[in-house]
Amino acid sequence: MNSGSLAVHGKKLEKRQAKTVALIGNPNVGKTSVFNALTGSHQKVGNWPGVTVEKKEGRFAYAGQNINLVDLPGLYSLSPFSLDEQIARRFISRENPDAVVVIVDASNLERNMYLVFELIEMGVNLVMDLNFMDEAKERGLQVNSRELSQVLGIPVVETVAYRQEGIDTLKEAISQAAYNPRIPKKFSFPDRLENHVVHIETLIREAIPGNRKETSLCPECSACSGSTEFSINGFPVRWLATKLLENDPDIHDLIRTHLPDEKRDHFNKELANIFSAIRHDYQEEPEVVVAEERYAVIHGFVKEFFHQKATISRRMKLTDRLDRVSCHRYLGLPLFLVFMWLTFQATFLLGGFFVGYIEGAFEWLSEGAITLFGRLGWEWLGSLVGEGVLGGIGSILVFLPNIFILFLIISVLEDSGYLSRGAFVMDRLMHAIGLHGKSFIPMLLGFGCSVPGVLACRTLESDRDRKLTLLVVPLMSCTARLPIFILFTSLFFARNQGTVLFSLYLIGIVSAIFVAWILRKTLFKGDVSPLIMELPIYRIPSVKNVLGESWRKSALFLRKAGTIIFLVVIAVWLLASLPAGVEYASSESLMGRMGEFFAPLFRPLGFGFWQASVSLIFGTVAKEVVVGTLGALFGGEGYLGNALLRYFTPLSAFSFMVFSLLYIPCVATLGAIKREAGWKWTGFAFLYLFVLAYVLSLAVYQIGRLLVG
Repeated sequence: MNSGSLAVHGKKLEKRQAKTVALIGNPNVGKTSVFNALTGSHQKVGNWPGVTVEKKEGRFAYAGQNINLVDLPGLYSLSPFSLDEQIARRFISRENPDAVVVIVDASNLERNMYLVFELIEMGVNLVMDLNFMDEAKERGLQVNSRELSQVLGIPVVETVAYRQEGIDTLKEAISQAAYNPRIPKKFSFPDRLENHVVHIETLIREAIPGNRKETSLCPECSACSGSTEFSINGFPVRWLATKLLENDPDIHDLIRTHLPDEKRDHFNKELANIFSAIRHDYQEEPEVVVAEERYAVIHGFVKEFFHQKATISRRMKLTDRLDRVSCHRYLGLPLFLVFMWLTFQATFLLGGFFVGYIEGAFEWLSEGAITLFGRLGWEWLGSLVGEGVLGGIGSILVFLPNIFILFLIISVLEDSGYLSRGAFVMDRLMHAIGLHGKSFIPMLLGFGCSVPGVLACRTLESDRDRKLTLLVVPLMSCTARLPIFILFTSLFFARNQGTVLFSLYLIGIVSAIFVAWILRKTLFKGDVSPLIMELPIYRIPSVKNVLGESWRKSALFLRKAGTIIFLVVIAVWLLASLPAGVEYASSESLMGRMGEFFAPLFRPLGFGFWQASVSLIFGTVAKEVVVGTLGALFGGEGYLGNALLRYFTPLSAFSFMVFSLLYIPCVATLGAIKREAGWKWTGFAFLYLFVLAYVLSLAVYQIGRLLVG
């Protein structure tokens, strides 16, 4: 094939307009690895229109044909109950992609095939990717992808995405499917249910003037029929009938809007009779019956076309052996805490190697800028660049290696499958304090950034559980607080940095537990349900995926340093330099006067000097600004650490870190809480977090003084 055409069914297609292809699949099927392998560096990340759920898009070219790839959220079915499911189904039905690639975990077929069969019922132009074929073979699973392709009527490709195996074949299959679409073969339910589905199909055809579309999408291809298909808004009538039985609210609304008034009563009466007949025959609700019968078809399908040898590796799988320890009733939680403690120890041990070099480079640049602009007679510009910008930004960027290493280790734990075990072992504790089992996921996200943690609360079905969870998510120590902790622990707790940092994270968790327990007993009374989640098998992490994800998250930190923090640092320098003629960053400056006003409030907490108070005030913009402000204010006193050693003691430093951990979250987090819960709960979060931070910090400092004198 040359680069200007694509061979399809023995013919050549000239280079055409780029096609849009959607990528879909269950969680933990390697969808991210497939997306990265297909698109490489040609990716962009944004948000879906109207929501704050992340949208990933990429592109690749094959045989001169351009493909735009859209990565849909991970989901188990196309029922529109969660936001992710709504986004995926809306995109497939309304955007009408040229093809859909469904990623399937070849080592766990029966669960994955449910989504495949839903897409087949929907009449989607489908490509099936059997990923993790290496693990399937290790488990003794034998699959003939050619035979499977013939049975389903769709292309089937075998891949091991994290090793880049089968990716070129997948690209070819996607390109051919996008330019030569075909309808998958249809499958029937067992007769007892199939008769009801056909009855509803007939009702829809008779009651609604639908649209008939030609399904012979490639007339040159003998594999495609020349039949026509009845549809409404592009949905096949059979799929509509099935979704009516599943009590799909969107499809009920769709049918209702298309029903002529004179036929509505008859249609509703006949549909009610069918529902009643199913309940009588099965002693179950129709939606339960559809799911059970679909699984029955899938079970028979998997049993017939996939064969598994009884091997030792299958009987004694590594995952099962490891889970006996990692998910143990008594050992699981302590082991998880040990892993977290080791993570923080490694963060300092490995990251500390780079800190001195970065620190020295920024000191050299700062002094050079002050000297250079001073010789030119622009002392004010030298102060802005050297003391303000380089002093403030440099005091934050010096911790980039530590942040990258923390993200790296967490990505390894996530990619290996262990982080899901952490959620599992925490479930019993979450349930005991009155939090929904799913609440652990937003709280876990909160360790990275509170904003996505708050937004993730929308996955909780109950409004009560959602509001309770988003109120405690800010207590999780996000990475924006990490520069504060690293700075102070390196100065005052050099021998026990990892342990002190670990204790701060524990304080946040324990505080969240306490607050959740109080709120559940007072404002959010009611029962809670346990966590139901899938535990993926253990895998060797992909180096490419781990490094890519770590860098992507670190790049967000860098972008914030170059935008929000940069602007705040300039504002700090300006306020610390005015009115004209005052000594930079003195108590007579505007910044100093503001700080002196609030300083008495923090004196009982151990840090009653004005620089600390203004750093905390500006820290409400972004928590990294706390360090940036201190760096800008103490830029004239040499190395920031030397200045802080004069103002803080180990006890007051720990009190300052506790307050920084718990007090008012950044404005972005407050904005997210406002969008999700309204002004009332935003104000409540603002007040209770400040009070909690003040009380705990006060207790730390005052009790500490009594103990150490």
